[in-house]
Formats: sequence, structure tokens, C-alpha cells
Amino acid sequence: MQLPNNIAFALASVFAAAVTITAASNAAEAVCTATNTFAAGDYVEYTGGWSKANGRVFRLKAATASNFTLEGLDTTDVTLFPAGAGIGSVRKITTWVPIVGVTAAEVSGGEGKFVEVPLLDTDMPVNLPDGFSATSVALTIADEKGAAHHTALKAVSDGVKLTCLRGILPGGAVLLYAGYCSFNESPTLAKGSVMAVKATFSLQNKVVRY
Repeated sequence: MQLPNNIAFALASVFAAAVTITAASNAAEAVCTATNTFAAGDYVEYTGGWSKANGRVFRLKAATASNFTLEGLDTTDVTLFPAGAGIGSVRKITTWVPIVGVTAAEVSGGEGKFVEVPLLDTDMPVNLPDGFSATSVALTIADEKGAAHHTALKAVSDGVKLTCLRGILPGGAVLLYAGYCSFNESPTLAKGSVMAVKATFSLQNKVVRY
């Protein structure tokens, strides 16, 4: 059990050029074959044939000049992660911009969806699972137009660029929300309250947690 107090948020503002993955293993933690200059602890955005991983940001558990391990990505289920389909590319995040003055972080969506199916032979319909609803994270941030995060948020929002919101909790737990950011830089104007702006991150896949 943990309170979110003192969580440190940061925005991925710069990505390196994409590195091609020529093979990816089905393992408890996927190992990707690629010529690279990565190091353990780097964060990379995966794009490839595994839809369960596509568009997500992972931390590298290990890296050599010819391969790297995507920490926590269990690809042993070949139904979910078809053998040979993991080829694609990754982009290393090279710059994180701290987001300071966050007054609230609200997560919405992510709930399971169901389709109600009426049956002719009974008066009780059944619910069949139909995936999950889209997830978004909305940050309310004390307005500081001259802050580095204000400029970075505006850039990724105006450019409609894929990015990642990272949250590091006391103790080292990490939350990675990858997707698009929409930044409303028009501040709130309520008497007696701090002026604030809002950045909303629309995820393209599930959150990654460490």
C-alpha cells in the first residue's frame, strides 16, 4: 500500500532515431536482436508486430551491441505474441523534462468492456468480454509559462507527436504512460485558487509498471 505523495513526473521530449529489430524471442522477458548502442536502464518505445506491446515504452533490463531485453514483457504466450512477429523497431528516449507543480493526476478509462448477448432459451442474457476502454491521464499543473515543461508540453501537443509520461514514486516504482498529449495552456481563473493548466495523455496501449 502506498500514497502517491512526492511522485516525480517527467515528459519524454526527444527520441533517438529508430533502431530496427530483426528478431524477438518468446520468453519471460523478450530479448530483441538489433545493432544498438543502448544500456541497461534506457527507456525505449516499441513499434512492431506484437499488438500487446505496440506503442508501449519499456525499460531495458540488459543490453549488448547486438541485443537487448525488454524488462517485464512476458511473450511466452505465442497466441498473444506469435513467434516471429515481434520484428519492428524501437526508439530510445534521450530527453526527459521534469513536470513540476502538478496539483492533480486523474486516470480515466481502462475498465473492461462487455457485450450483452440475449439468448433465446433463457431470460438471462450473458456478458462476453470485449477488451478494455481507452485510458487517459489528465495532469493539472500550476501555471508557469516560462517553465521548461510548459514549452515541452506545448511542442509535443502542437506537433501531435507520440510521447510518454513517466511517474517515479518514492521507493523507485515506475509508471509509463505512452501516447499522445493534448495541452491546454489557457489557465484556470478561479478567485482564490492557483492558476493551472491541463495536459491530457491519451494512451495507445496499456500502462507499463515497474
